[in-house]
Amino acid sequence: MDEGAAVPQVGRRIAELRAWRGLSLQAVAEQAGFTHQYLSMIERGVRPVDKRSTLAALAAALRCSPVELGALPGAASVAVSNPHLSAALGGLDELEAALVEVEVGEVVGAARPWRDVLAEVAHLTGVLRPTADTVGVMRVLPGLIRDLNAALATAPAVRRTLLVALMGVYEAAALTSKGLRARGLPAIAVMHARRVAEELDEPAWLGLAVYLRAMTVGTSRVRSRDLALGAAADLDPHMDDLGVREVYGMLHLTAAMASAAGCDGDASRDHLAEADTAAVGVPEGTDHGFAHLLHFGPTNVAIWRTAVAVELGEHGRVAEIGRGIHPELVGSRSRQRAYWADVGRGLAMSKGSRDGAVQAFLRAEGLAGVQLTADIYVRETVTDLLPRVRRDSSAGRELRGLAYRMGIAG
Repeated sequence: MDEGAAVPQVGRRIAELRAWRGLSLQAVAEQAGFTHQYLSMIERGVRPVDKRSTLAALAAALRCSPVELGALPGAASVAVSNPHLSAALGGLDELEAALVEVEVGEVVGAARPWRDVLAEVAHLTGVLRPTADTVGVMRVLPGLIRDLNAALATAPAVRRTLLVALMGVYEAAALTSKGLRARGLPAIAVMHARRVAEELDEPAWLGLAVYLRAMTVGTSRVRSRDLALGAAADLDPHMDDLGVREVYGMLHLTAAMASAAGCDGDASRDHLAEADTAAVGVPEGTDHGFAHLLHFGPTNVAIWRTAVAVELGEHGRVAEIGRGIHPELVGSRSRQRAYWADVGRGLAMSKGSRDGAVQAFLRAEGLAGVQLTADIYVRETVTDLLPRVRRDSSAGRELRGLAYRMGIAG
């Protein structure tokens, strides 16, 4: 395929679904709040869908989930260009089986020694997640779901420790499957996480369960914001606890992004300010509170601020916000990847900074290649950049290589 002819996959899916439903361009555009000319450009690949608000509006107009519009190609389709993504996608069926078949505290199969299971959980949360090893995470999650739940039934003396470990596993299952655009799986993982949190019956864990739900609700930015703010209000009396502060801050960051997706910049900035306040005095690193799960702190708030600016269309502020941010201080390559991906998306919007966008995407790829490839907004931006960056330039060559590895162009 010639890279200049590549069509963003979201535009193609919109056209296919619109035709299947028998809806006119005008009807869908009006429902989404766009002009029919703008929707036509999206369908033809002239304009990318590079914002959450645009994707959500189109999904609502077409009566489908945003995940359906942004679904990744099947594992077989990317096996050659990106075997790591293919391997991660190939693990979704086994993860689904574990999430569907095993209830909290249910024994399915033989129970392993609980100490061995907890050691594997420590490897998941201490090595695989921080290094953004998505393939490794997908490989161990199904077994850990089965083994931890079996251990709950057979090792009552360490039940609380096992419940905490299981919360981390369900958190990983929810956010990893969300990142791989797996429809339905995040919601199942969150449902189990909520049951575990209710048994732990502590403010921080209950708040974490709602945070995961707000992050994965998907179909409604208003619902996401309301869930986050309701849980934050419940946590307010318990702010002396560091873990509570971290969850509280992440809930306000979630509300900030939901508000930005709703084009409410003032509300978004208010939530960012609240997160800034919660982060005062929170140490960077992963050896305190809920940091191994949430990585909340001043640097992560700054990373989210960059993402919000891109969502609000404030692309010119990306470089300004980035001054003084040291994403490497966050002990998660996933969060570092998210920062450089958002920098790339912001820089791609201006003709004079497109080469810088390519370099930012390459930095993100080096940190977490599978996650970058699975990022629908990056995929749309890279596709849009292909005909706009000089083919014979250094950036053009790098961009074509990246597009190939993402399975976008041959």
